[in-house]
Amino acid sequence: MKIKYLYQLLGSHISILIIALLVLSLSFTHYVENLVYENKVDELTSFGEKILSDFEREPFLRGKLLLTQYSNLLQARNTELIVFDHNAIVTYSRKGIIPRITLTEKEWNILLSGNVVQLKYDPGRFDQAVTLVALPYLVNDQLIGGILLLSPISGTREMISQINQYLLYTVLISLSIAFLLSLFLSKLHVKRIEKMRDATSVISTGNYDVFIKGSSFDEIGELASDFNQMVRRLKSSQEEIEHLENRRRQFMADVSHELRTPLTTISGVIEGIRNDMIPDDQRDKGFQLIDKEAKRLIRLVNENLDYEKIRSNQVILHKVENKLIDIFEIIKEQLSILAEEKGNSIRIEVDSATEVLADYDRLIQILMNITKNSIQFTSNGTIWLRGKIEQSYTVVEIEDTGSGIDPKEIDSIWRRFYKADLSRTSNPYGEFGLGLSIVKQLVQMHKGTIEVVSEKGKGTKFIIKLPSKET
Repeated sequence: MKIKYLYQLLGSHISILIIALLVLSLSFTHYVENLVYENKVDELTSFGEKILSDFEREPFLRGKLLLTQYSNLLQARNTELIVFDHNAIVTYSRKGIIPRITLTEKEWNILLSGNVVQLKYDPGRFDQAVTLVALPYLVNDQLIGGILLLSPISGTREMISQINQYLLYTVLISLSIAFLLSLFLSKLHVKRIEKMRDATSVISTGNYDVFIKGSSFDEIGELASDFNQMVRRLKSSQEEIEHLENRRRQFMADVSHELRTPLTTISGVIEGIRNDMIPDDQRDKGFQLIDKEAKRLIRLVNENLDYEKIRSNQVILHKVENKLIDIFEIIKEQLSILAEEKGNSIRIEVDSATEVLADYDRLIQILMNITKNSIQFTSNGTIWLRGKIEQSYTVVEIEDTGSGIDPKEIDSIWRRFYKADLSRTSNPYGEFGLGLSIVKQLVQMHKGTIEVVSEKGKGTKFIIKLPSKET
């Protein structure tokens, strides 16, 4: 059976209030009743002690005039005075209603010991419910007799009933106010939850343009804030997925184009050689072309394999101290021909003593990728390879005077499949936008950082910081 959350809240609130008020009412009634009876007993005891103190001046059982005066006085307070002797025979009673008093053995023993018998409530010993006090009169520690004060509890009962009636009215008014307040607060909380439910339904349709007002006032407000944060992350993830999907499509298109071109070239040259369509003096050139295109395909495969190995943590680094100038010389030597083809020069600026703690092969891969990228986007310019020590880091800078990168695109160049210039579909190095993505992950594996400073049309600088000590 489905019960609305609003009714659950109301039911829980009202149930708790009813139980609390019931316990409070019963406790209060019991307390008031005890208090009233105790006050009555104390009052009767005080009267009795006063009467006994006067008996010291008047022989006990003989001061009839004194007893009559006290009896009349007590009658105005709805209290009956009875005097009895040591045999429990009544010697004085204004109404003469009983010949002797009836006390239990326990009560009589209390009197014999010189103590006062007090009963807050006696239901029917004297044909009515009364409050009873019996005081002994002792002479030389011998019980001569005593006095008995009786006060009907009907008046006390009426007062307690009146108090209970007022208490009932108070409870009903409190419950009414509490019900209205609980209804208001419950609707408020349920409304906030319904907003989140509606927002969840919207999100389930794929629409992430949802916002719920949050706060730190209570858990629901914090839940709303967490919900908004979740929506932002989902939206960001969705945008990233869409972005990657677009890049994947572009990647597939680039792959198809890049694979088709070298494979077509290789197939055509082999077909020409097999059918003697290529002259003997041109065959060496054809074999060189096959070799070049085959290496191009190998680079593509290796680049993809490297990326997957790095992403799945299959690459193990072997860090050693390397002379940075030696590594720069290797980069310059291997890329000098490529640089000269575009009219570029590579310059090295590093102290011969500068060392870097890194995996040799992976550091070569990092610097080779970045330098190739600089050569690709620089024409008739200069590429600087710099190195220096700053505090506990070795800083490597690769700067060019090329076309630069739009500042809006800098954060995007590390993404897989990203290419700064999509119009360039025949890039022989880092063909499919994986190079810089691999570079960043390799730098992070070295526990280093890499950043880019660039301005469109004014060149680009890559800054790599690698810890000079193992951490």
